[in-house]
Amino acid sequence: MPKISIKGQEMPESPIRKLVPFAEAAVKKGRKIYQLNIGQPDIKTPQAALDAVRNHNIEVLSYSHSAGFDTYREKLSGYYQKTALPVEKEDIIITTGGSEALLFAMGSITDPGDEVIIPEPFYANYNGFATASGVKIRPIQASIEDGFALPPISEFEKLITEKTKAILICNPGNPTGYLYTREEVKQLADLALKHDLFIVSDEVYREFAYEGAQHHSIMSIPELSENAIMIDSVSKRYSMCGARIGCLVSKNKEVIATAMKFAQARLSPPTFAQIASEAALDTPQEYFDEVIEQYTYRRNLLVDGLEKIEGVRVAKPKGAFYCIAELPIEDADDFARWLLESFEDNNETVMVAPAAGFYSTPNTGKNQVRIAYVLKKENLERSINILDKALKEYKSLN
Repeated sequence: MPKISIKGQEMPESPIRKLVPFAEAAVKKGRKIYQLNIGQPDIKTPQAALDAVRNHNIEVLSYSHSAGFDTYREKLSGYYQKTALPVEKEDIIITTGGSEALLFAMGSITDPGDEVIIPEPFYANYNGFATASGVKIRPIQASIEDGFALPPISEFEKLITEKTKAILICNPGNPTGYLYTREEVKQLADLALKHDLFIVSDEVYREFAYEGAQHHSIMSIPELSENAIMIDSVSKRYSMCGARIGCLVSKNKEVIATAMKFAQARLSPPTFAQIASEAALDTPQEYFDEVIEQYTYRRNLLVDGLEKIEGVRVAKPKGAFYCIAELPIEDADDFARWLLESFEDNNETVMVAPAAGFYSTPNTGKNQVRIAYVLKKENLERSINILDKALKEYKSLN
């Protein structure tokens, strides 16, 4: 029998989606599942985006330019310029989700065997993107004790070798919700300039900053123009995860020219999704004000509820809509599966994402879970109640 590639064998499962078969089996038993495992907002997609697709009279559903619609890139550059980022349409390549933008970035700046430094825990699919690109992740651990703040720059410097090509951050962070300060972003910029490295900044949650905190983009530092690559997406900003539209942004013309070759190889991003995404840029500020208010309320509700559960420790997020919770158990993978297979409270249970998959260091985060606070008030309250009861029962069995 022909053999599967080593790369394919090493490709990690998604810690977010690998429990889906167990969830499907639980649903077949008639159980209701509160899904805390996935960042799928229940916020309505802006009507302008939906109407743009509904009312469009397309007779031939044709390719777009490989870089995406010219009109969309022009309008998107205007969006960034409103936040004082010096982005022109020529600096933008539209991609099929932020995921493709990350793959294009890795493909453009790394060769097999090269290394990328990433603070962990990090978005789980970075592990998969690195494997697909033949890249080695050099993780540097952030700590729940200080809310997953940026580790000391001296620790980053210890990891830099001749194979180091980039530092990758997610800001605000998935799965931690940490929002980097201006000083932290500046420290990373200085380090990248000192060692001639790229900084790839995944900023898909840039709109979600709480209590008056400000998001500081890597693109806001002029002297980093040749080193900075920003990843963005409409998925979370406009609750348009299914559109699969993102972008790669860089002032470095060589990076853009190289990424364009990857973009040409996949032909073009989807047409209808670009139409919706372009229209979404007309969304008024009131929409975001209401969304931020809603997520701030949900964050406080979740964190306060988790802190009342005996033995649970949680880092309060400053952005995005996730948190990492440390549970009084040894194996979150086993607990998450048990929740779906064996536990129910009035025929209801919860689904969480084990956090070990958000680390690159083996046997790390084994007692942690990522929770997405994307559910409405009553569902979040019920989820906290179920989790409290489940932990008590699970500990009594172990």
